[in-house]
Amino acid sequence: MLRRAGPSLRHFLLERKSSAGYSSYFSEAKMSRPVQSRRLEGVDKNIWVEFVKLAATYSTVNLGQGFPDFPPPDFLKEALETALSRENHMLHQYTRAFGHPPLVKILAQLFGKLLGRDLDPMTNVMVTVGAYQALFCCFQAFVDEGDEVIIIEPFFDCYEPMVIMAGGTPVFIPLRPKAPEDGKMMSSADWKLDSAELASKFNERTKAIVLNSPNNPLGKVFSRGELEVIADLCVKHDVLCISDEVYEWLVYDGKEHIRIASLPGMWDRTVIIGSAGKTFSVTGWKVGWTVGPNRLLQHIRTMHQNSVYHCATVAQEAVAQGFQRELMLYGKPDSYFVQLSKELQKKRDWLVQSLDAAGMKPIIPEGTYFLLADISNFKSDVPDVPNSDEPYDSRFAKWMVKNKGLAAIPLSAFYCGAHKNNYSHFIRFCFAKEEATLKAASDILQKWKQEKTSP
Repeated sequence: MLRRAGPSLRHFLLERKSSAGYSSYFSEAKMSRPVQSRRLEGVDKNIWVEFVKLAATYSTVNLGQGFPDFPPPDFLKEALETALSRENHMLHQYTRAFGHPPLVKILAQLFGKLLGRDLDPMTNVMVTVGAYQALFCCFQAFVDEGDEVIIIEPFFDCYEPMVIMAGGTPVFIPLRPKAPEDGKMMSSADWKLDSAELASKFNERTKAIVLNSPNNPLGKVFSRGELEVIADLCVKHDVLCISDEVYEWLVYDGKEHIRIASLPGMWDRTVIIGSAGKTFSVTGWKVGWTVGPNRLLQHIRTMHQNSVYHCATVAQEAVAQGFQRELMLYGKPDSYFVQLSKELQKKRDWLVQSLDAAGMKPIIPEGTYFLLADISNFKSDVPDVPNSDEPYDSRFAKWMVKNKGLAAIPLSAFYCGAHKNNYSHFIRFCFAKEEATLKAASDILQKWKQEKTSP
């Protein structure tokens, strides 16, 4: 005799019918309680979302976003192909959470050489999903409610919201431009910190200062003297330094990138942040790192293991191979680091000449692959709007991409709200582009100039 496994179909259908009204009520009910956490208040807008969409819709030449449109070096592509195809199938699986052993070992060797100290690859280096995640982990690991973090303007736009999300208070200090000598173009070196003003920003609530040298978007490479002023204040007030050095190899005209962690008293309080994306022209790989004392990196590891936890193994393997090559060729003409900076300096000079010929006033960068241009002479094309909430450079950049097909980024995006209108007559261009891309931009600028000067 078979036993019944459950209620009959008839019973089930009657029960479903009787509860139809009840189910209908809940299927239409919508959640009404607030869901957004307080840490997201005021940080929802992002300049890149808006301008990437504009560039994709209107531009024929995109000099806005900071990524190369030329290929990475062959040796790095070959390293990735080898990692993908070799018989070591474990490269397709998880590796060490805090960094693939071959990568942290070669980074420890390289940065140990650069800093003049012995580094432990397991405690003094940690690999992250790009420099962006390294920054996020730093702010989350070190900043508490009530802490103040000094940010030098202009600044890479993620610093401010990341400090706010960690519960901290950003404190801003601008680099102030000094007029160049007669007949000379302005340089990023002409933008300087006022040492007395900087000193006034430090107090008992100051937890950290963010240093970005070479600086995005300005291209400024801080001199030894400028770094010593910052270092002395950090030591005096017992403050951390989060040193964003992703453009460390991209310096021009014989300038030297000095690592603030190498200065007296700074190793114990500095986290260096680097990027394979900027180093090897592979921004889509998202491999970054932090270098610093274990007393700081142990807290960044805690943040990393409780968020992202792991980075792509094959990408780390390929980057490790790239660094092994560069360490052997360090300082030699065949080094990719040497060749890339020379090539980008040529591209910089080309874009400077094109902008200058068109009537914009370029600011010659000492580093990075960005330059600023003063657009004051173009207000006849895009008249100012008194009392507008939108900075002038933002409206100009939108007009330019829609009407000229040339994409750039407004400098005001790299300032806090209170200072946006103080520096709103500059736009940022990226010159890490193929010659064909830069020529197309030059053609647009030349045609624009002809239209302005024709009767």
